[in-house]
This record gives sequence, structure tokens and C-alpha cells, in this order.
Amino acid sequence: MTKSFQVGSATFGDGRLTIIAGPCVIESKEHATMMARDCAKLAADAGLDFIFKSSFDKANRSSIKSFRGIGMDAGLEILRAIKNEVGVPVLTDVHEIDQVAAVAEVADVLQIPAFLCRQTDLIAAAAGSGRAVNIKKGQFLAPEDARNIVEKAQAAGCERLMLTERGVSFGYNNLVVDMRSFPIMSGFGVPIVFDVTHSLQLPGGLGHATGGLSQYIEPLARAGVACGVDAVFMEVHDAPERAPSDGPNMLPLDRMGPLLLRLRDIHALIQRKN
Repeated sequence: MTKSFQVGSATFGDGRLTIIAGPCVIESKEHATMMARDCAKLAADAGLDFIFKSSFDKANRSSIKSFRGIGMDAGLEILRAIKNEVGVPVLTDVHEIDQVAAVAEVADVLQIPAFLCRQTDLIAAAAGSGRAVNIKKGQFLAPEDARNIVEKAQAAGCERLMLTERGVSFGYNNLVVDMRSFPIMSGFGVPIVFDVTHSLQLPGGLGHATGGLSQYIEPLARAGVACGVDAVFMEVHDAPERAPSDGPNMLPLDRMGPLLLRLRDIHALIQRKN
């Protein structure tokens, strides 16, 4: 049975649907704040709990020439301001053990990137921070094997843990979502998140950067909610074509509202049937 818990104003594991959304990377205080306000309003309009996400550093970009972010100190200052000014919980990535303490002072959720999901010391550090932890299942990992990730974090003392599906490698430069992973990982007793936009990446598909198939965000998101996920993670941008990171697979902001209303209705139907 999934244990429920709070992250700020959002609840996980009690049958509600939570939206985790925001731009891939923090670009500026003005842009991040605007995105947090708009995404939060759209979630509230749909009656869904909300957590804002954005990264201060994209340490796993395809090319050395790719934009990585504004850095930890500046990024955390912006996330702190968003928490205070917009009044929403925030999620951001940690890539190294020595980032955990500083990030935990600000972020409500520490996220372990998919490529780092087997790094025991990093998981243990995040798990011991006192914050909620979201671990993304690697693109190389079977859903059954993700149980070991959960057990690592719980052994290190994490009581508020989420596990995220973000697609699995399917040949070169492609990802697919195996919908069987949702019921399999739900059996581990932690809330399951579906990262719909990263599941539509084409890794390295542009040669120097990642491509994407954002036209399939809505049908995949609907399918994930129909499978009973606890939260949907989506990267959203007001102008994806100008975004410095992951633009090809981000959801345009003007498509977010109608999608959340549809996800709300599907979730309500599934809850009634259950």
C-alpha cells in the first residue's frame, strides 16, 4: 500500500493527482516567476495540486557547447523567491553529494536525475536531507529493478519518496514508455510520477542536442493518468522554440490548461471506478 505524505500544499499517495511542472532550466528570475505563476494558476483552475520545477544546472547536456544553466547560487536564490512570492513548493535536481545540503535549505523536493539513479552515495545523501526525494528511473533500467532504488533511499531514512518513469531506450536516439511499468512500480509502496515530456525526447537526435516529439504529450499523459499514476511531471515553456534546453519536447504553455482539465477528468473517472 502506498504511504501518503505532504510536500508543502501538495499531497502524494492518497488518490489525488499532482502536477509537477515548469521550464527545463531557470533562465531568469522574471521568466521563472512568470512560469510558476501561470502554471500554478492553471493547476488550481483544474483543481489539481501543484509543484514548480526547474533546474539551476543541466549537468548532462549532449554537447559541451549546450547551455547548462545559471548556477546553483543564483538558481537557489530564484527558487527561494518563487516559494515566497508565488507560494508554491519547488523541486530541483541535485547532481553531486556536496550540493545536497544547500539545495535542501530551499527546495521542497530533491530530484535525482535518471542517469544518476544508481549512485548510492548521492541517493543516501538526498534521502538523509529531510526533504522529499524524487528519483527518476534510468532509461536503461527495467521497472522491476527500480525496487532496489527505492530500498536504497528508504534504508538511508527517506520517508517521503517518489519514483518517476521517464521512458526507456528503444534502439538509438529514441525512447518509449512501457505502460506496464506503472502497475509494477506501484507495487513498491511509493507514489509513482510520470515524466511525460522527457519520455518524448529523442536523445542526441539533433546531433549536438536532444530532439523531441512534443505532439504526443497529450495522448501519453492521458494514458499515464489512466494507468493510475500519482503525479504527472511536465516541462512547460511559453516559447519552446526559443528555450535554451529541451525545447523540442516541452509542452507549450498555451496547451497546458486544456490538458490539465482532461487529465483531471480522466483521473476522476479512474478514481470512481476504483
